Amino acid sequence: MEMADRTMGLQALLFISILSLTSVIGQVSYSIPEEMSKGSVIGNIAQDLGLDRKRLTSGKGRIFTGDSAEYIELDRERGVLLIKEKIDREALCGQTTPCALHFQVILENPMELYAVAVEITDINDNTPIFEKSEMKFKISESAVIGAKFLLERAIDPDVGINSLQSYFLTKTDNFVLKLKDQPDGEKIVEMVLQKSLDRERQEEIFLVLTAMDGGEPNLSGTAQIHVTVLDANDNAPVFTKTVYKATIPEDAPKGTVITRVSASDADKGSNSKITYSISNTAADVRHMFEINELNGDLISKSNIDYEKARFYQIHVQASDEGGLTDSCKITVEVIDINDNKPVINIMSQTNIIPEDSKPATVVTMVNVQDLDSGENGKVHCAINDHIPVTLKPTSNNFFNLVTDSDLDRETASEYNITVKCSDEGVPSLSSSVTLTLQISDVNDNAPVFERSSYEAYIVENNTPGLSIFTVKARDADWNQNARVSYILEDSSVNGVPVSSYVSVSADSGVIHAVRSFDYEQIKDFHFRVKAQDGGSPPLSSNVTVKVMIQDQNDNPPQVLYPVQTGGSLVAEMVPRSADVGYLVTKVVAVDVDSGQNAWLSYKLQKATDRALFEVGLQNGEIRTIRQVTDKDAVKQRLTVIVEDNGQPSRSATVIVNVAVADSFPEVLSEFTDFTQDKEYNDNLTFYLVLALAVVSFLFITCLVVIISVKIYRWRQSRVMYHSNLPVIPYYPPRYSDTLGTGTLQHVYNYEVCRTTDSRKSDCKFGIAGSQNVLIMDPSSTGTMQRIQSEKSILDEPDSPLEVGYLTHHYLHTSPRYSYNDFLDHRYYLPP
Repeated sequence: MEMADRTMGLQALLFISILSLTSVIGQVSYSIPEEMSKGSVIGNIAQDLGLDRKRLTSGKGRIFTGDSAEYIELDRERGVLLIKEKIDREALCGQTTPCALHFQVILENPMELYAVAVEITDINDNTPIFEKSEMKFKISESAVIGAKFLLERAIDPDVGINSLQSYFLTKTDNFVLKLKDQPDGEKIVEMVLQKSLDRERQEEIFLVLTAMDGGEPNLSGTAQIHVTVLDANDNAPVFTKTVYKATIPEDAPKGTVITRVSASDADKGSNSKITYSISNTAADVRHMFEINELNGDLISKSNIDYEKARFYQIHVQASDEGGLTDSCKITVEVIDINDNKPVINIMSQTNIIPEDSKPATVVTMVNVQDLDSGENGKVHCAINDHIPVTLKPTSNNFFNLVTDSDLDRETASEYNITVKCSDEGVPSLSSSVTLTLQISDVNDNAPVFERSSYEAYIVENNTPGLSIFTVKARDADWNQNARVSYILEDSSVNGVPVSSYVSVSADSGVIHAVRSFDYEQIKDFHFRVKAQDGGSPPLSSNVTVKVMIQDQNDNPPQVLYPVQTGGSLVAEMVPRSADVGYLVTKVVAVDVDSGQNAWLSYKLQKATDRALFEVGLQNGEIRTIRQVTDKDAVKQRLTVIVEDNGQPSRSATVIVNVAVADSFPEVLSEFTDFTQDKEYNDNLTFYLVLALAVVSFLFITCLVVIISVKIYRWRQSRVMYHSNLPVIPYYPPRYSDTLGTGTLQHVYNYEVCRTTDSRKSDCKFGIAGSQNVLIMDPSSTGTMQRIQSEKSILDEPDSPLEVGYLTHHYLHTSPRYSYNDFLDHRYYLPP
């Protein structure tokens, strides 16, 4: 019941002091009795340290006890210290007082260290025990009064009042018990003869020795004393010293002679023969030492360890054969040898820190212990060079590894930190431990494109979805922070969103064509692509991509002149007096492609008389190549093919009708025969008569109209001449879109630039006064001739109707003029 009251009445002795070193914040001391049951509360550590219990949980509070056994545990939820294992003070400290456990309470985030000391007080839980349950003495009957007989001392592991306090001997007339105090505080128990022995009366005496401690209640132990009375031996052995002192290095091998004790006996014969033995010494000491019973040499039996015990006390007894004894004590001091390497304990470690951690961030806390003493136990620690970490001492044998500069994962993603600790012994002993510190990535690098800008090429008429180009950006970060996505930035091309032209693969950066491109509509466009990483927040960069459309030969040449009519025949007139090189007409064609795909060449494919006409390869001019004769047929039919320079080449053909005659009736009769042969072969005479009648009537009417029109156009030409207009625009009809999506978006405008020499122009027309154009309607029965003299217009200098040069350019408006504006000096027969 009293033990329970003492356990429940535990008093905590608390003091908190701020140490000079910053890592140890405070120290707490407690005092508890030994043998407390498992789970018993030692004290409220959170309250005593002034901490919130939540801090113990969030800081992952734990206990560090070094190499010693863990008797105490921390309940972080309740904030109390508990008994983890039952503590036996005697096993823990032996006779050392005071007995205390020292450990540290460690917290993280931030790292804090608290020192805790728990004093273990003794309870009377051990009974005094004699190592030998029976002690035997052989005492001569001649022993003098006052003779002393050393008794085995009882051992009580308890300390203080609970230790051995007194001895009692069974009541006897012959002996009395005497306690003899030693300088070191120990008591020697002696049995003193107070009345002479008489072997004849009593040969053997049996006594009981009782040892009692001072605890409450008192505990005691007993031993039997068996005294055999011998014949007289009146001199006891005597040691030369009462205390012998010796030293031994801890690395001494087994069997080393430590010292020698010596005793003498004044008797002679067998009564003077002395034997030595170890007595009154703890069993663990006797396991380590032995004494030569003949010569008194003290010899080591096992290895000596300074860290386990620094000195030993050995009691030696000298006995003669007569039973007389004397005793002495040997004190053996162990000399420390540097035989222990420093032990490095990782108290707390951070394996991964972000690269944006500030300098002086604590990475790891280590504790270094060396069990040696003096210089052998002094430890110095260092770490390897060329790493952004330094080692700072915080308190006795505690060190912090802290960063000393900025970190960059892209420069080094991992550091191997080797902590090496060496003592000051000779030779020095050292130990090391290698820690791995990984640098976690922070999104501090934006994606970077391989080029500052890109140019891509694609041939027109491509298939939608075709891959055009690939942009590539790299991010120096890692994992998600380095995962690059590609985004097409919003913009427009000619008012149309760029997303209707191209798309970008978010993962690969491949640019695809969304539509089929037409070089004649758009030749190039540009847009921006953004590369964005997967960080939070994300970082990005952009780049400009220019897409160039390459032309394909997808458009055949278009013949602008001569115009191919469906119901009438157009004929160019050549007088029979025409000289060699006479300009009959000029085939005018254009190609909406570009480059060599638009380079046109003209060839004469078929002709009624190939020896009479030729076509200019580059300019399309039809000229005579010999003198026209009367034998040449009036009706000449030429087929001209126009080819571009594309691969493969594309072409167009045009039929040019030429009338070789000096008078219009001659031409009319010839072309009338031509048309009648085709459609009215069955009634030729009827149609000829009807045609003559109609033509005669219409001739008069048309003559008046032609003269009026001629006068009007002459006036218009004079106005245009005086206004210095050098260009006559022509806008051809819209061509069909090659993609089948409607008409082309661009209209081509052609300008005729007049020169005085048709042979120096790319596009030439004949002089109005020397050529005529006939438009014959096969269904008409009349003819009308318009003859214009050279002097009517061409006599004027710098006439705008001289031979012209044809060029073209884009025009984004609707046609405003017809091709008839070129031909104000041609001849027509309406259908």
